[in-house]
Amino acid sequence: MALVPPSSAATKAASFSTVLIVEDDPFQAHPHRETLEKFTNVERAADASEAFIRIEDPGFRDALALVVAGLRMPGVAGPAFVSELMARVPLVPILVIGRIGETARDYPSQNVAFLPANASEDHLLASVRKILARRLQRVA
Repeated sequence: MALVPPSSAATKAASFSTVLIVEDDPFQAHPHRETLEKFTNVERAADASEAFIRIEDPGFRDALALVVAGLRMPGVAGPAFVSELMARVPLVPILVIGRIGETARDYPSQNVAFLPANASEDHLLASVRKILARRLQRVA
């Protein structure tokens, strides 16, 4: 019995398998990671610099399906972080978990989705599923 190789679209879809959570608050990162690990492979970066280091690794970058950004501490965060991230991985969608006072208007790119800071884990999971489903449709 001969094995049939998967189609190139299926191979591409399978290769986009990692969600990177960039979250500087471990008390927020833990429930986000727990929620998303039920659905997909999840990695965490504790700050912007760690995220940038991770995405410079071609193996990691090639598997990256989505970045969930929830940075709240001073430093590179918010729109400045998202802008730099988009410059480095322009085809990877980004889901921003906003800081207090931020709105979706602060992130005008089509490749960026926004959740308010007080969104539930259910809303986070629904948003991630929706973004990943759209991405798979584009690959197929």
